[in-house]
Amino acid sequence: MSNQKYTREEALAFHLEPTPGKREVQATVPMTTQRDLSLAYSPGVAVPCEEIAQNPELAYDYTNKGNLVAVISNGTAVLGLGNLGALGSKPVMEGKSVLFKRFADVNSIDIELDTEDPDAFINAVKLMGPTFGGINLEDIKAPECFILEQTLKEQMDIPVFHDDQHGTAVICAAGLINALHLSSKNIEDVKIVLNGAGAAGIACLELLKAMGARHDNCIMCDTKGVIFQGRTEGMNQWKSAHAANTPARSLEEAMVDCDVFLGVSAKGAVTQDMVKSMADNPVIFAMANPDPEITPEDAHAVRPDAIVATGRSDYPNQVNNVLGFPYLFRGALDIHARAINDEMKIACAEALAELAREDVPDEVALAYGKNLSFGRDYIIPTPFDPRLIHRIPTAVARAGMNTGVARRPIIDMDAYELSLKSRMDPTASILRGINARARAAQARMIFAEGDDPRVLRAAVMYQRSGLGTALVVGREADVKAKLEAAGLEDAYREIEVVNAANTRYLETYKAFLYDRLQREGHDRQDIHRLATRDRHVFAALMLAHGHGDGLITGATRKSAHVMQRINHVFDADAKHGAAGITALLHKGRIVLIGDTLVHEWPDEHDMANIAERAAGVARHLGLEPRVAFVSFSTFGYPVSERAAKMHIAPQVLDQRGVSFEYEGEMTVDVALNARAMEAYPFSRLSGPANILIVPARHSASISVKLMQEMAGATVIGPILAGVDKSIQICSSVSTANDILNMAVLAACKVG
Repeated sequence: MSNQKYTREEALAFHLEPTPGKREVQATVPMTTQRDLSLAYSPGVAVPCEEIAQNPELAYDYTNKGNLVAVISNGTAVLGLGNLGALGSKPVMEGKSVLFKRFADVNSIDIELDTEDPDAFINAVKLMGPTFGGINLEDIKAPECFILEQTLKEQMDIPVFHDDQHGTAVICAAGLINALHLSSKNIEDVKIVLNGAGAAGIACLELLKAMGARHDNCIMCDTKGVIFQGRTEGMNQWKSAHAANTPARSLEEAMVDCDVFLGVSAKGAVTQDMVKSMADNPVIFAMANPDPEITPEDAHAVRPDAIVATGRSDYPNQVNNVLGFPYLFRGALDIHARAINDEMKIACAEALAELAREDVPDEVALAYGKNLSFGRDYIIPTPFDPRLIHRIPTAVARAGMNTGVARRPIIDMDAYELSLKSRMDPTASILRGINARARAAQARMIFAEGDDPRVLRAAVMYQRSGLGTALVVGREADVKAKLEAAGLEDAYREIEVVNAANTRYLETYKAFLYDRLQREGHDRQDIHRLATRDRHVFAALMLAHGHGDGLITGATRKSAHVMQRINHVFDADAKHGAAGITALLHKGRIVLIGDTLVHEWPDEHDMANIAERAAGVARHLGLEPRVAFVSFSTFGYPVSERAAKMHIAPQVLDQRGVSFEYEGEMTVDVALNARAMEAYPFSRLSGPANILIVPARHSASISVKLMQEMAGATVIGPILAGVDKSIQICSSVSTANDILNMAVLAACKVG
């Protein structure tokens, strides 16, 4: 699917580290004192138990039922892998649970049922009904999936949704609404041919018929040809319901003069001759994965007027279920729905279609590296459109309320939409945008410490993720041996290994270094040793001479040592305005802290410099800077000589006339907590700060490491800002993924 590659070892490591699996469960209430325990469990828990026993609807108020979905499978049809069994399906179900949380803040638990007996499966799921607000069935083979879903829908009073059927159908319907809009056709009039009479195919046709497509205009095909009235071979009740009155007996015959082709079948099922025979402005949804029934290139080669969608992310118009199921359940859960009905699915499809016709937000264009606008190559929104979370669930909730499946209708829809906007983690879109910019930049990234397995794994990931070229500083034999030990022996041919012994630029490097250091006590022998034996110096020399676009170092030595070495080649010190800015990501917030790397004890002018550097980093990350100079005092109280510079630094910025918000001095709670800030209505900050300038490097380091260890914050940085080349210095405790993140920042020239 695109130019990204991974090995079995990488996929296994992703699921193994830092802990086995892809998610964990956390408490949402304090559990620290005896009183907390008494309220959470015995005896305090008896009170909500009694309330719920008297009124079951109160379970939505006093438990997590209202935001909890079960992802359930028996593993009989896992992805394209077939019957792997219940346990073999668990990684997929865990992944589905993660998608629920990531895209719609729906809590989810995966449940794998070790049975192929429909009655046993139905009974197990039905008995779990009191626990959940909804059931998402997944990867269950046809035709059993039809029986299971239909029976459970009849017997349970919460939504039961088989995503393999209806998820594809909803996104397909959304795309088709817009494709027909562009080709000036009506769903009531078009001839539709579907190839693939499995769960997804049948669901697609049923939903389109519910939206107005005529039965006699819809022809379904399977491996034996057209499903026509009177056919007996390979039939079942679900296929029979869609048997058409048609003389066509093959897919090829059915395609003649058809307006819409829907494929949920197999690679190559559609030929160019079939496409040629279609009506004007044909719509082709070739949704087989990983390879479509016909590629967009082949379809457009014979029919330039075709609108083509696939299931792949490397082609326009991806039919991706993640656009549907998280938001369908979000809307259904929020009205405490008894079911997800056709009207809710159609509302979801129509809302998605409408969203694609609107102007695309800048952050989406930034993330995809191109401008997107409604047209033949953009009929379905992208999965990372930030508007999905507040537009789709509201449409679904309205439809549920209008059709009587809501236990608790939403009174104030405007307030509901606002609450949805606040649910999502803004840091995810920031990181996604940075990755997209890095992929567009295709930077040659120098990894200075090629003797460290973490650095080598990061370099391989950088290369295989399609971000650019990885240049690894190290000895060839050493690099090769370490890659083999890590199970990445194939990667040796992909990355480029560089050292002093094989570069033709060594004399140029040494001359440059001698010019810089000859009056600092270094003779030519010192210069030779530095250039040939110190990988940090050698890598910096490569960067200084344009033999790479960015530099990643610091994973094996303390940052002070690395900074000293880099300063042999670059002016990366306090005197020249450099600063280290660290990003903390925690509970949906991103806060930058400076200076964590360069200034030991900055004065007020240094503080102002650090603030400007941090503001530049913030803007590179897509944030509008709001700077707080923080201390233990707030606006002059209590009075302290130590806090004076934090009070004066904003005045320095006043004189400079900078173009971002800043204020100080203040305590951290005033800077970050909107309610605490209300006590100071004169503050120039329009909202909580996203940049904290602290009094000294030691306080910056303590703050970052405390947040990392005690709160579990994700730390990115320190980001070296104010140097004329892109250099990022990792922490010595960095994981391979941390190092990769720093490489992405370096590729984007953040700082």
